[in-house]
Amino acid sequence: MKENTLKSFDQNSLEYDQWFDKHPTVYQSEILAIQQAIPENKTGIEIGVGTGRFAKPLNIKFGIEPSENMAKVAEQRGVTVYRAVAENLPIDNTTFDFALMVTTVCFLSDIPKAFSEVRRILKPQGEIILAIIDKNSELGKKYELEKSTNKFYKDAHFHSTEELTELLKQSDFQNFQYWQTLTELNESEIEKPTTGYGKGSFVVIKAVK
Repeated sequence: MKENTLKSFDQNSLEYDQWFDKHPTVYQSEILAIQQAIPENKTGIEIGVGTGRFAKPLNIKFGIEPSENMAKVAEQRGVTVYRAVAENLPIDNTTFDFALMVTTVCFLSDIPKAFSEVRRILKPQGEIILAIIDKNSELGKKYELEKSTNKFYKDAHFHSTEELTELLKQSDFQNFQYWQTLTELNESEIEKPTTGYGKGSFVVIKAVK
């Protein structure tokens, strides 16, 4: 993560956290989509756990977060947080059943290195779960246009589902599954996720070590 992005998250952690209260239907739609990918009764870690807004409802007890102020909020939500970046995880080999990244990939400095670190900490048959805003989607294009004025996404680099699938394959992940939501930018109701990708702005990618 770039230094100025980290600073921005540190300085605006409460504003970031309040976004979820202001957009409850979007937030719940995203949770529902990620839930499809989370294996039952397994131990997971969220990389880029932020303020714990996803870890808590998804019952993930461990997180990685470089922003001190965001990590503190996540800890108040009951998450054990390691202050670190995805490219250098302070975790032993084959520790977790799954690792989740929610919109973390667009902030990574070195995606292949981060994916190889995730692979290292996963048990055999462990799963990586990415939740992304697809850059080719309606919301992805909107974020790209507004990037220069958005304090959080200014330095973000959005990717397509295909690009990330290819990067995961290069990191020796396989058996891909996809779910999508936010097919319409309509905040009036919670949307149920569907399988696949190409229609929804928010896509969940799951692959196996």
